[in-house]
Amino acid sequence: MATTAAAGKRAQAKAEYDAFLAACPSRQLLDRISNKWVVLILCALGGDGSHGPTAMRYSELSRLLAGVSQKMLTQTLRALERDGLLTRTVTPTVPVTVTYRLTDLGFSLHHLTRGLRGWAQDHMGDVLAHRANNDATTV
Repeated sequence: MATTAAAGKRAQAKAEYDAFLAACPSRQLLDRISNKWVVLILCALGGDGSHGPTAMRYSELSRLLAGVSQKMLTQTLRALERDGLLTRTVTPTVPVTVTYRLTDLGFSLHHLTRGLRGWAQDHMGDVLAHRANNDATTV
């Protein structure tokens, strides 16, 4: 019976989530997953999407994500682990090996972020043209 009550509470809470409300937890989640480093980390760990998530070491992620600081990468990975989107595995070697892998939940989000990244790459030329046109007419 306790399980039924807990499931009912979760269903009620889910129905009440509204990202347009400032205090809604879903807005906080939306804020997290719309971060550029989150999108890029999810894309990196998701691989091409056809073979499932790949495991990557911290140093691999750091090299792949040009421009990310060590502090930002660490904070972002910790936040994604806390949210259940990735797992961190420590292997007791010398030196210690730490790998990151998307969870099923994270991999389900990867499909969306991969599409977003693809759209940005495919349409950057159009956006640059519009920016140049706008800048020329607003001066």
